[in-house]
Amino acid sequence: MNWLMVLIVFMGGIAVSIQAGVNGGLGKQIGVIEGTFLSFLIGTVTLFIMMLIFGKGNLLNVSTVPKWQLIGGLLGAFYVYTLVLTVPKIGVASAIISVIVAQLITSSFIDHFGLLGMKQIPIDGQRILGFLFLIAALFLFTKR
Repeated sequence: MNWLMVLIVFMGGIAVSIQAGVNGGLGKQIGVIEGTFLSFLIGTVTLFIMMLIFGKGNLLNVSTVPKWQLIGGLLGAFYVYTLVLTVPKIGVASAIISVIVAQLITSSFIDHFGLLGMKQIPIDGQRILGFLFLIAALFLFTKR
């Protein structure tokens, strides 16, 4: 296993949890859609600057990619919107555990069927047991 990549993704997970709290508070102050927009605007400007400085790809090749690959921005906006909307109501931990459960189950089905051009990795009994534990964790985190 490439531990550097795992560490980078782990740090990304930390960032997502902090982002949820920050954006949830922002949405309470200025509005849910407005907070989502501002978050994406700041992120877009940041990525534009990073692209200018560090970018090695060719943005003009966008016309050659399958059109379905362009929905990532829509999915990202929906994701941030859902966190801005829900975090003030259910808390960061409940929102993030919900995201994690959904991500792991959905990504396992993507792997199982080899969807989106991914390598096919079958769902086995161990993963099903993991799903059950995840659902139990979701219940425990969100139970009031």
